[in-house]
Amino acid sequence: MVPSHAAPDEPDLRALMGKIELEHGLALSGYKRPCLRRRLAVRMRAHGVQSFAAYADVLDRVPGEYDRLLDALTITVTKFFRNPETYAVLRERVVAPLGRESTVRVWSAGCASGEEPYSLALLFAERAGSRWAVRLARRLRIDATDLDPGALETMRRADYAASAVDEVPPELLVRFFSAGPPYRLDPAVVRLVRPLAHDLTRDAPPDPPYHLIVCRNVVIYFDRPTQERLFEAFAGALAPGGHLLLGKVETLFGPARARFALEEPRERLFRLL
Repeated sequence: MVPSHAAPDEPDLRALMGKIELEHGLALSGYKRPCLRRRLAVRMRAHGVQSFAAYADVLDRVPGEYDRLLDALTITVTKFFRNPETYAVLRERVVAPLGRESTVRVWSAGCASGEEPYSLALLFAERAGSRWAVRLARRLRIDATDLDPGALETMRRADYAASAVDEVPPELLVRFFSAGPPYRLDPAVVRLVRPLAHDLTRDAPPDPPYHLIVCRNVVIYFDRPTQERLFEAFAGALAPGGHLLLGKVETLFGPARARFALEEPRERLFRLL
């Protein structure tokens, strides 16, 4: 029975969600309903169908439609050093102190096509000095996770359009990229990042503990219970004193909030107590 406050098509939506999870392994139960409906509507309009039941039939009939739906569900705006002020804080508050660690582990969660984890790698390379490739190969690993195979493949290729690198500091662009476009990232930087297929709503953290977890503009798409579970997972995956960076419009709440101190309110940088 559908609750009185639910939309009339809620049973059909739930049936579609169950079909996608059963046949493709993507769990949608944690997505906020308005967000999920908007992104499904994009694909439904593309095929001229009006109901979730009709779109379920499209998924069965049209080759490649599931991949296009996945793109619609995970669409992001990303570029290297997006929000430069955020990276300036990371450089000072996180990367510099971690220079004293013999090994450093970072997790970029929901990283899309790789601009974020590679930007993090460039911060560490800049800090490491002239012999950065040798020094970091021994001590730094960045796990970069996303559930979109196309985004992960773009990350592995590591060549980017001019629009993706227009906020890279000029000295880093010259030092670590080939002349473009496309701008190809130094292979030694690429090797610092490990692309992994991962679903934040159902998979455990890939390889904790981490000194830094970056998850920006991702949790806003999930409902409150899913967000609280993610924050607990992040807290459990961090090394003592490790940092969590969220997006500027995101906030940390639920039981995990008591485990963190807010170090930089404007940049949403938290430290595990």
